[in-house]
Amino acid sequence: MARKSSIAREAKRRKLVEKYAEKRRKLKEEGDYQALSLLPRNSSPVRLHNRCKLTGRPRAYMRRFGISRIKFRELALQGKIPGVKKTSW
Repeated sequence: MARKSSIAREAKRRKLVEKYAEKRRKLKEEGDYQALSLLPRNSSPVRLHNRCKLTGRPRAYMRRFGISRIKFRELALQGKIPGVKKTSW
């Protein structure tokens, strides 16, 4: 499990990105990079990092499911992810 502060920091960044998305888009269209640089750094979508919804793990994130590979494997073996089953060949 990731530290609660890391998860909270990422959630705060997501809120800032949503809050300033429209303003950033307008400034980019106008080409006003001076005003764009005055916005908070964490309002840039580039600073977001995907984290597992269950554990907060930042690495090995599976975008399609929104969870890490470890939790994905656990849930898939328990049959809790619809349409996913173990394969063998």
